[in-house]
Amino acid sequence: MNLDPVQVMKGQSNPKDPTAAPVTASSNGDGKGVWVEKEEFDQDHLGLTTKPLLPKPENAVTIAVSSRVLFRTETEQKVYEQKGVEEYLRYQVEHENEPFAPGPAFSFVKALEAVNARLRELYPESEELFDIVLVTYNHAHVGVRLINTINHHNLFIERFCMTGGSSPIGYLKAWQTNLYLSADAEKVREALSEGIAAATMFMSNKLTEVSQTQLRVAFDGDAVLFSDESERIFKAQGLDGFFQHERDNEDILLDRGPLKDFLASLGKLQKKFYAKGHRLDCPIRTYLVTARSAASSGIRALKTLRAWGLETDEALFLAGAPKGPMLEKIRPHIYFDDQMFHVEGAAEMGTVAAHVPYGIAQKHPHKKCLNTGK
Repeated sequence: MNLDPVQVMKGQSNPKDPTAAPVTASSNGDGKGVWVEKEEFDQDHLGLTTKPLLPKPENAVTIAVSSRVLFRTETEQKVYEQKGVEEYLRYQVEHENEPFAPGPAFSFVKALEAVNARLRELYPESEELFDIVLVTYNHAHVGVRLINTINHHNLFIERFCMTGGSSPIGYLKAWQTNLYLSADAEKVREALSEGIAAATMFMSNKLTEVSQTQLRVAFDGDAVLFSDESERIFKAQGLDGFFQHERDNEDILLDRGPLKDFLASLGKLQKKFYAKGHRLDCPIRTYLVTARSAASSGIRALKTLRAWGLETDEALFLAGAPKGPMLEKIRPHIYFDDQMFHVEGAAEMGTVAAHVPYGIAQKHPHKKCLNTGK
């Protein structure tokens, strides 16, 4: 299976606000749907009686999402690539009353907002919330279409970063971003090099239905939550050398990986629910899904998480078995892995997967490493 970032999604229904005027969302930007009669959007259209206050960046868990992964913009991207920026801007203005259809990050963002709603119920004055920032290389002219689309889909996204073609990385640091999701692998690598958790998003032709009330996030272990140390040992010494290395070092913590702090951020919010007696029905659930073997190499991973003061709600040690079928059962809103064949395997089963281009595996992208954690 060959995945391109934000490839076409088939068969997903588009959520609609029953109070809104009739709308037909463009599946990839080239549809003819327009808003009827209602051209302006207000608080009532969003279904809000009291507009939530935005948290300060230092208090929030900030998720920066590219417009190309939040929405489907394949047609617009082709216009830009084939006809240039001026024709692209003209096209966007001409179609600004046509909402984009949901992209691969859409269900994830909706789940973040569902968690925020629960947090506001329990902690009305707290700013420890998810804060979503829409990041786009677009010119400000495109902002009208993006705002129309956000209102159409009843999203609460007030913070935009429209860079007009410039790199967004400096802005991500200013926002104190906890996670950056993009279709641009180069910018994802740039963000990772600056210490920002980041991943390139992908989507399969089919999409598994996900929970509307519980955010589910699944992580690979090595080179995602942990460093790529163990993968390097495998490459140099083979499977037997890897197992021996893990046994010899089971009491030595693994170094941190690029998404360790994002897991910590999720854990911090989970504990707010636990403090109110909601451990069993917490609206955030996390998963470790690793190809490591439990008995041969799993103990070091678990000890490392425990020493960090972190936990995942579930841990699956697959000993080299395919991850796709397990992820199909979990139905996460997003799954992070550093190897594309695992991303592809997840996508084949309908899971929204994101690639973390980090570690030595990026130099050996096609070699399957059984029983190692990769």
